[in-house]
Amino acid sequence: MDPMAPVLSVRGLSVRFLLPRGRRVAAVTDARFDVAPGECLALIGESGCGKSVLASALLGLLPGNAQTAGSALLGDLDLLTADERTLARTVRGRLIGLVPQSPAAHLTPVRTVRSQLEETVATLTATRGRAALRAAAEAAAERAAFPADHLDRHPHQLSGGLAQRAATALALVGDAPLLLADEPTTGLDRDLVDRTVDELRRHVDDPRDGRRRALLMITHDLAAAERIADRVAVMYAGRIVELADATVFFGPAGPRHPYSRGLLRALPDRAFTAIPGMPPELGDLPAGCAFAARCDRATDICAGPPPPGTLACHHPHVPEDVRA
Repeated sequence: MDPMAPVLSVRGLSVRFLLPRGRRVAAVTDARFDVAPGECLALIGESGCGKSVLASALLGLLPGNAQTAGSALLGDLDLLTADERTLARTVRGRLIGLVPQSPAAHLTPVRTVRSQLEETVATLTATRGRAALRAAAEAAAERAAFPADHLDRHPHQLSGGLAQRAATALALVGDAPLLLADEPTTGLDRDLVDRTVDELRRHVDDPRDGRRRALLMITHDLAAAERIADRVAVMYAGRIVELADATVFFGPAGPRHPYSRGLLRALPDRAFTAIPGMPPELGDLPAGCAFAARCDRATDICAGPPPPGTLACHHPHVPEDVRA
């Protein structure tokens, strides 16, 4: 694989859910982005905008009433057309390590963290023998900053932060080239948020065997995204409406899409001003810009589809407009 090639390249990824009486829900529409080796891309947006559906599409975990289009290349493998056998044996854990939104739901309640780590090591690697499995499990725990003296505890004996670290350790076992973190800071206090995302960032910054990893972090936590992201993709009503460098997005120039600017203005350390109105129903999207009904810059042209590219807006802000 070309070391400079994207770890993940998504083009035109769309997800539609088929409902009774011929109804369709447009959960994701024409998503396009790359994640490069050594990069963290933060996919942000309000709850219900399609972020987790996109993650499920990449992992082949969509329900049976879902239809996908486009491509999602992980190396030479298209994740959207791969069969379940390939996804189960080659992708999940080995090519994509998943840090789940609810770690307690992904940890087996009747088994210790150590036994789950050892089983994952045995499944995903060539490690064999009790001593070798024990050492590999402890090494994975150490990489996730999970304390060694808690390895023989069961999930119900862990705090939320430690359960998150246990899930992170499991995700790191396979040394996957892509780490997918789906809302990894949900329910954590600010200190634990910072420690969790710092651990994820270390996975990207610490090349092993000469390979650089990549991180796709799906989150509504803008402070966490600002802390570790190299680039930011903003999702609204199933569509990525802006893709920008994180230093620009969170800096004085700020984002250019009105929705992105609204997200930042809603932060407590900024204007603390909510975006007026509500997002449209994904089953009843307008033909034009989905944000137009909530946007103070909207004009008649916004009744038409937004322009293609990394900024889906007819009236984007220019740097001179922005005074964060």
